[in-house]
Amino acid sequence: MTQDATPAAALPNAPTATSTPPPVATSDTKLSRRGRKAILAGGIGNVVEWIDWSVYTTFSSVFSHHFFPSGDDAAALLATLAVFAVGFVMRPVGAAVLGAFADRHGRKKGLMLTIGLMAAASLVIGVTPSYSVIGIGAPIVLLLARLVQGFSAGGEFGSSSAFLVESAAPRRRAFAGSWQQVSVGAGVLVASGIGAIITSTFSASALGAWGWRAAFVFCAAIGLVGIWLRTSVEETDSFTTQRRDDEVGDVRRRNPIVAMFRDHPGATARVFGVTIAGTLLYYMWVSYMPTYAAVTTGLPLNEALLANVIAMVVFLVLLPFAGLLSDKIGRKPTMSIFAGGFLVFAWPAFTMLNGSFWMLVLVEVIGIVLLLGYSANCAVIMAEQFPPEVRATGIGLPYALAVAIFGGTAPYITTWMSGAGLGHVVWVYCAIAAAIGLVVYLTMPETKGKVLK
Repeated sequence: MTQDATPAAALPNAPTATSTPPPVATSDTKLSRRGRKAILAGGIGNVVEWIDWSVYTTFSSVFSHHFFPSGDDAAALLATLAVFAVGFVMRPVGAAVLGAFADRHGRKKGLMLTIGLMAAASLVIGVTPSYSVIGIGAPIVLLLARLVQGFSAGGEFGSSSAFLVESAAPRRRAFAGSWQQVSVGAGVLVASGIGAIITSTFSASALGAWGWRAAFVFCAAIGLVGIWLRTSVEETDSFTTQRRDDEVGDVRRRNPIVAMFRDHPGATARVFGVTIAGTLLYYMWVSYMPTYAAVTTGLPLNEALLANVIAMVVFLVLLPFAGLLSDKIGRKPTMSIFAGGFLVFAWPAFTMLNGSFWMLVLVEVIGIVLLLGYSANCAVIMAEQFPPEVRATGIGLPYALAVAIFGGTAPYITTWMSGAGLGHVVWVYCAIAAAIGLVVYLTMPETKGKVLK
């Protein structure tokens, strides 16, 4: 909703406390100062959150032997990565619990809780004594800390998406929501940058002894910046209006998780369906494509990763503009272009890879540009499915479940296909996901211009 500092009593025909606020004119495209501050605080806070989440993988090969028995570095690394994977199991749990918390107590409190949990877990990892000092306690603490981080990451998407979209002008909701995905990508890139700086600054012995700990402690410290930013913003009008109406009407809301499934089953299923193609193709292009190109074409991995970085920079620069396009022409057209484009591009994308760096850059950039149609829309279209009393839960839980089932398994399935001699039909896997997405997007209702309570 549009943010307005004018007291209701000073307005003609102002609604009473028990009435529903009148629809805001959909011609309003200007973000207020309060809305811009919300995007800044929500976006930067989300960057910090994802720096903390991503720094684990950045330094996993460095600190793995500190938490597991020495003598087999490969086994220690595998165990460390297994702990990373377990963090994904907690994301749906965090989406349910922290989403319900944000729906009951406010987006602001929910966002402060998620970033506080993430930063605290990073600090714990950074200061935990090694296996040689506390024995089995070291991997147990690492596992618990990573579970907390997965729990926090699960709650972040629903809360931050609801906060950003509710803080936006009516015809700038996709633009505001696109910053959720901008901040996620920026967080991953910053974590990689931190890794590059620390690994190039410290000697191998210093890095292995304490340099990696400095990275985790630093990430915990910048979490305080995110908390401060989120403390400084106001709660959204959608939540405060809903809470006021509930209190005046003495309405006792049922648990948001129960209400989501019971009262909004169609919207819940739609969020799950919207996510399938987006998360699978995102993980394929962002996480798996460099490895796939290096393994199948012989392109050096460092060049494949550089191509991925170039594509990601293009992605982050263009995302807000894709949000503006969605605000102009609608969610369905932009989402359908994404899915239809991948349906056509899947086969050429994998056949074009020939070991050339620039050919990989071309394939990566085309895929990333198509992904804009999903990433610019996912936060806003999910927020537009639900009323405020279940919005954070309704966004976060079905999204987290779809990511865990389809996104998290995509690299494993495609690696298995390649190992089983089916690497030449990986494109079919992507095309099927795109086809499912196209059906969902073409049949869902258009929500651009919908009055958001």
